[in-house]
Amino acid sequence: MSARASLLLALHSSSDCLAVGLQPLAATEPPQVLAFPLGRQLSGALLPCLEQLLPAPRWPEIGRLVVATGPGGFTSTRLTVVLARTLAQQLAVPLHGVGSFLAVARRLVRQRPELAGAERFWLVQELPRRGTVAGCYGANPGALGAIAELEQPRLFLPGAAFAQGLAPDLILPAAVEAPLDVLELLALGQAAAAQGLAGPWQPVLPIYPTSPVDFTPQPSSQVPVVPLPAVPLPAIPLPGTPLPKSGSGAG
Repeated sequence: MSARASLLLALHSSSDCLAVGLQPLAATEPPQVLAFPLGRQLSGALLPCLEQLLPAPRWPEIGRLVVATGPGGFTSTRLTVVLARTLAQQLAVPLHGVGSFLAVARRLVRQRPELAGAERFWLVQELPRRGTVAGCYGANPGALGAIAELEQPRLFLPGAAFAQGLAPDLILPAAVEAPLDVLELLALGQAAAAQGLAGPWQPVLPIYPTSPVDFTPQPSSQVPVVPLPAVPLPAIPLPGTPLPKSGSGAG
């Protein structure tokens, strides 16, 4: 890690919108957020969008990263996950993967204080003809950020029961709002930094409940090599090496 690595970077692309968040570690300044409604154009625009907020010559200033791991758009989520993993590996900085539903849960608790006192509530996303992706959340003072993912989002086939006995007002749509949810990623990143959490990049993988491939993180010695898509990254200068000229980073 560079001696000047003092920035926290957050990436969220689990919806049709890419959101990029940046804040000094220790939150000495308010966060900066840019949002890009890219849809299917993310693959060619990811790096230029990131450079609008943080040009490539400044990437060695990154000291910690957070990335949304889904559920959401599979290709778009994978693109930001592979970028975050590559940056964390090359810069030797911590990386934390945060489920997009967990970011929504944190935001909803802020917006609806009655949820803070609920033992559990469910977030759901309906998939036409396929079923419902649902995850369960609740307050937990021991969890990072005090909101825990009690059950990771998974696909329930049409007619399958979940959240039995729970009041209807505790079953809520998992509506991603990337510009707001990336702020939750930054908050979790700041909490992780304050606790000095390690944040290895290897276990950070996309969550895709309807995929036939099992992306469940394995023990460290069995972490699978996931065929993530190629992202054309510029050379990231290591500490002590000359920085590239501005504008040479975007492919």
